[in-house]
Amino acid sequence: MMTDPIADMLTRIRNAVRVERPYVEMPISKVKRGLADVLKREGYIWDWEEVVQTPAAQLRIELKYGPNGERVIQKVRRVSSPGRRVYRKARELRPILNGMGISIVSTSRGVVSDREARQRNLGGEVLCEVW
Repeated sequence: MMTDPIADMLTRIRNAVRVERPYVEMPISKVKRGLADVLKREGYIWDWEEVVQTPAAQLRIELKYGPNGERVIQKVRRVSSPGRRVYRKARELRPILNGMGISIVSTSRGVVSDREARQRNLGGEVLCEVW
């Protein structure tokens, strides 16, 4: 039994980027779908899709690399965990690396980046940081 599926997703992405895989697959959930959507909107991945397989559907994320093979995702760090939840108000969300990275926040309006959360004045649980 997996206790932290979001950390598992981030580790799969981190490992796939390290060995320069074109895509990575993992079990799907609503939160993972939201995380993938934020990564796509912010330009860290090319695309994501739901692949119907047996016994369970999979989330396939197409990873993005630069023209010379440089990694777009340098680091992925889990902030909130099942044992230590981290919540921030909208005005407490600070830019990561002076705006070069993002925080992904789970809000009452869904999973959004820190920029969107500040624009909409939404706070919530800080899931992870990507740069």
